[in-house]
Amino acid sequence: MSKPELYAHLDWDDPTDLENATRGLVARLDPCVIRGADGRVVWDNERWSFLEEDCPDTANPSLWRQGRLNALDGLFEVVPGVYQIRGFDVSQMTIVEGDTGVIVIDPLVSAECAAAGLALYREHRGDRPVTGVVYSHSHTDHFGGVLGVTTRADVAAGRVAVIAPAGFMQHAVSENVFAGPAMLCRATYMYGGQLQAGPEGAIGFGLAQAGSRGSVSLIPPTTTITYTGEEVTVDGVRMEFQLTPGTEAPSEMNLLFADRGVLLVAENANHTLHNVLTLRGAEVRDAQAWAGYLTETVQLFADRSDVLIGSHNWPTWGRAELTALLSQQRDAYAYLHDQTVRLMNRGLTSREIAEELTEFPGELGRAWHARGYYGSLSHNSKAVYQRYMGWFDGNPAHLWQHPPQEQGRRYVELLGGADEAVARAEGYVDSDDLRFAAELLSHVLFAEPDHAGARTLQAEVFTRLGHGAENGTWRNFYLSGATELRRPADKRRTITGDSKWTMAPALSTLQIFQSWAVRLDGPRAAAHRLVLRWEFTDPAESWTLLLANGVLTPIRGEAVGGEQPQTVIMLTRAALDRVLLGATTFAEALEAGAMTVEGDTKALPTLLDLLEKPALAFPIALP
Repeated sequence: MSKPELYAHLDWDDPTDLENATRGLVARLDPCVIRGADGRVVWDNERWSFLEEDCPDTANPSLWRQGRLNALDGLFEVVPGVYQIRGFDVSQMTIVEGDTGVIVIDPLVSAECAAAGLALYREHRGDRPVTGVVYSHSHTDHFGGVLGVTTRADVAAGRVAVIAPAGFMQHAVSENVFAGPAMLCRATYMYGGQLQAGPEGAIGFGLAQAGSRGSVSLIPPTTTITYTGEEVTVDGVRMEFQLTPGTEAPSEMNLLFADRGVLLVAENANHTLHNVLTLRGAEVRDAQAWAGYLTETVQLFADRSDVLIGSHNWPTWGRAELTALLSQQRDAYAYLHDQTVRLMNRGLTSREIAEELTEFPGELGRAWHARGYYGSLSHNSKAVYQRYMGWFDGNPAHLWQHPPQEQGRRYVELLGGADEAVARAEGYVDSDDLRFAAELLSHVLFAEPDHAGARTLQAEVFTRLGHGAENGTWRNFYLSGATELRRPADKRRTITGDSKWTMAPALSTLQIFQSWAVRLDGPRAAAHRLVLRWEFTDPAESWTLLLANGVLTPIRGEAVGGEQPQTVIMLTRAALDRVLLGATTFAEALEAGAMTVEGDTKALPTLLDLLEKPALAFPIALP
């Protein structure tokens, strides 16, 4: 939608969102800059101050408006006894006062930010202890800062309850550990991690402005919510839960603070359209189930709620207003699902469907909270198609295509060489067909990555596409691609290395060994057969790692068929965690007596040598 169409289509005079985003402000952290123990800045909300100015030509005015609202920060009173910390991280932290202390819901990404938020609350409400923590779902921005509000010792001693939905631990680590390296690299693009905040760079991505860069940790829950309608009372705070698995996260829940009339809906309803499949990568979410759970939310809680809050954005006050928002958010995901399936069953492919579904109809299309700032109709409809039909569109010509570099070489040859292809692309740029210009230039760059003219023109095309995008993640991807193309060659390479597993203590031993399995270089490993027994003494558990046929298989207890291990390794689980955290190495642990090895002493080094170092960064717009 063009800028004139946006201005005509939406109600720019409606003050409701700004009134709700500023309502209840108690105090700000001034300046809102948070540092780690080493003095490093882990969060700077002041960098978004430019959003108070009028929207320039380098930004979509609708996305600019959303960024301005998301950038508001401080301690806010929702109702007496319920507060939110906003603008301290990518997510919002909710604090509910109990009889003797407070319950913290979703303690942000970083411990430093969560601690700063809690300190601001205590400055104005008193030094109340934390008596409970609730993780609304299994994404890092809702549990990573937990050590900023409590300690492992307090949780272990029973002084602090930690509550999470069923399946939380499995999904919290699987997404972040197994596919973490690839997702993190793409997340840098999606969230604009390489971009400077400013009118020509990052302006936010609809759900929030950015993520913090502090200390991430995880304390396993002490209480698991296993069914909808389950009630838990902590420190006199009564909470009623609704499980919503497979919506915005595989493990997620809504909760009603029944005595306060406050309904917290995690990320199931937001002031933006969310993602059915994020551009950073994830499992495809079930849009139909998402809509169904929001119907259930209205049925369960709407007539007992006076305020709706979430894990992002700002609250909605009023029973009629929150019911309308929940119902319209429900209809957005239902429309996405149903219309995609209708067109799919008519024979359209995912790309064709995305061209048909460009706007929601009627009042849904005019609702600010249903705008595609984070998710979009375009990539969400493709995700629904993918959920049902997979990657293949049915066209045999697409069944066995060449990879991008080989395709690029052939297209460039057909066009008479790279220079001629770039000249053709310039013509498409001049005619304002930036989409095809980007596709043509991508072929050139995958054939000849160092072609200066192609890099320069593609960076210009990406910049123009980014500046026009209403979707914040599209803007960030385009502008990050332009940034990559403008870097010198030595800055555009894949970087691998060892990363510290900050969540290692929260992983099961099986999850650790499974994470090794997905790092195994299968072709190299196929020349080896290894059987390693791991005997853990605290807590007591026994595992066998079988390496055969280029596959690493973790087996609890002995190997199938009783195959004898070449090596027996004895250590505590804490000793293994120290290695994974980077505090020591296996060799140092062996020398210090923290572990022992019986049998073939070369087996473990051989296995470790076959594990690839994860990618810390890799090119995306180039091969």
